[in-house]
Amino acid sequence: MTDRLRLRPFEDSDADALYALHSDATVLRYWDSPPWTERSRAEGFVAKCRQLAEDGVGARLAVDRASDGVFIGWCSLTQWNADFRSAALGYCFGEAAWGHGYATETAGAVLGWAFDTLDLNRVQAECDTRNAASARVLEKLGFLREGTLREDCVVNGDVSDSWVYGLLRRDWER
Repeated sequence: MTDRLRLRPFEDSDADALYALHSDATVLRYWDSPPWTERSRAEGFVAKCRQLAEDGVGARLAVDRASDGVFIGWCSLTQWNADFRSAALGYCFGEAAWGHGYATETAGAVLGWAFDTLDLNRVQAECDTRNAASARVLEKLGFLREGTLREDCVVNGDVSDSWVYGLLRRDWER
């Protein structure tokens, strides 16, 4: 929870909003998979969110605006590795939510939980090299660009590179 946002577990009733988000070609233009064409993908996504939490390997949280309760996107912490005290950060927000600082605010809350409660030492994130807005979010949060994965994604025949970012506990605490 932040002043403007409510982070919560996904519910079955989120399937329609989730499908609308992930079927939007503009939102997913830098994603590593094409937009969804079947609503059943949203139901599977919600089920996978539950499984991540039950297995103790991650959390994917729905994000609602606190002012009106409208679903605007999601944020995740996955690939938890207890031995290495590490995880991966991910997020996706609808176009109407862009430019309001919601991704930065949400990811900041999740990172606080990752470092303070889960005692992680490192969180990693990746973004398409063409996605300047996502790169800015990560850099505002203190992530450092550590490298480039060359031609690591092919979506609808479009080959793209990804930047790898890392954030260490000691850098977060500063």
